[in-house]
Amino acid sequence: MNRPPLTREGAGRLREELAHLKQKVRPEIITAIAEARAHGDLKENAEYHAAREQQAFTEGRIQRLETTLSAAQIIDVTSLDARGKVVFGATVQVSDELSGEATRYQIVGDLESDLKHNRIAVSSPIARALIGKEQGDVVTLNTPGGARDLEIVSVEYV
Repeated sequence: MNRPPLTREGAGRLREELAHLKQKVRPEIITAIAEARAHGDLKENAEYHAAREQQAFTEGRIQRLETTLSAAQIIDVTSLDARGKVVFGATVQVSDELSGEATRYQIVGDLESDLKHNRIAVSSPIARALIGKEQGDVVTLNTPGGARDLEIVSVEYV
């Protein structure tokens, strides 16, 4: 059985989403379906069909979250002893050698990745290039715009 890795914080965020869907969204959808049924003919009732579609989406997401959380391997990043190497869960600051622009990334599981918050999936090209490297190493990424060199400025386990 494949056990997808999750950080402890990522698992907590998924649990919060699951609780929100079960305790708030699901009852709201049930209420919306009941109200739409009260309007009469269900064949031509757009509100009813929209609520049922929302219900199907929500139930699917609930099922996926429950399955993921029950099968996941939850890793506590703060207890890792990786001796300065970039590993799953590490927060890495890199500097683009061409532009000098610095960026911080946390390497997380596929389901908890969020580029807006600089959490990149362990399966992403950037993470794959960084894994196993240390502070001071330079990695080369092949991008559609050409090769980019990134220097690892720092590695943290927070």
